[in-house]
Amino acid sequence: MAQRRFLQLSDVAEILNISAAQTYALVRNGDLPAVKIGGRGQWRVEQARLEEYIDKLYDQTRRFVAEHPLGKDEIVPEAAGSASSHHADRADRDGQHLAD
Repeated sequence: MAQRRFLQLSDVAEILNISAAQTYALVRNGDLPAVKIGGRGQWRVEQARLEEYIDKLYDQTRRFVAEHPLGKDEIVPEAAGSASSHHADRADRDGQHLAD
């Protein structure tokens, strides 16, 4: 099966694992190039433009990580719902601070 050249916004949302509203915002603010097609003005994103956008995000992330290295004293967020995360949330609600 041939790869499609243009993707619907719902396809883009699924690929990026974001909501349809977030995808629409990316298109409307110009971050993700797209075209309006047909009489009803359906938005479509070219597969190549999506790949370029993803590459740009990887570049931005690399720069961010290089400029903000993870310090040995920095607290690393844990997965939501983990036991230690639950204890940290509970301690914070009780007014205790585990790390200042």
